[in-house]
Amino acid sequence: MLIAAYDWLRAFHILAVIAWMAGLLYLPRLYVYHCEAIPGGELDKTLKLQERRLLKVIMNPAMIVAWLFGLALVWANMERACGWSIFLQWGWVAKFLLVFAMTGLHHVFSARFKRFEAGTNDWPHTRYRMLNEIPFVFAIAIVLIAVVALA
Repeated sequence: MLIAAYDWLRAFHILAVIAWMAGLLYLPRLYVYHCEAIPGGELDKTLKLQERRLLKVIMNPAMIVAWLFGLALVWANMERACGWSIFLQWGWVAKFLLVFAMTGLHHVFSARFKRFEAGTNDWPHTRYRMLNEIPFVFAIAIVLIAVVALA
């Protein structure tokens, strides 16, 4: 049944991943600027509002939708391939591990938001600058695996 809607599932999955990735790339950049803001100052308040909206309105829903459509695609691939054996290939295992890692990074960013909200951030801006690059590295690997290895 899902195989008939496969292209629609894939399209919505890609759109959700784009929104999620935009947030994963932008939020740590906001944290870099937030490290330099004076606590309680105007910039601090503005960044807290931007971070909250980005996380709660864009990133969290996009991550959930990406996962739901991704799991629907897994189910559709099972219908097409007649079982779970297709997912024992190294490409699927690697892709799932990278997606779990990206989800973990999302939760790290969410936990750091709570630290900024409480005024207890203890990481320097340089750590956020480094973390800013990781989602793109994950995305490159995931796309290459999905398009080249699993095609």
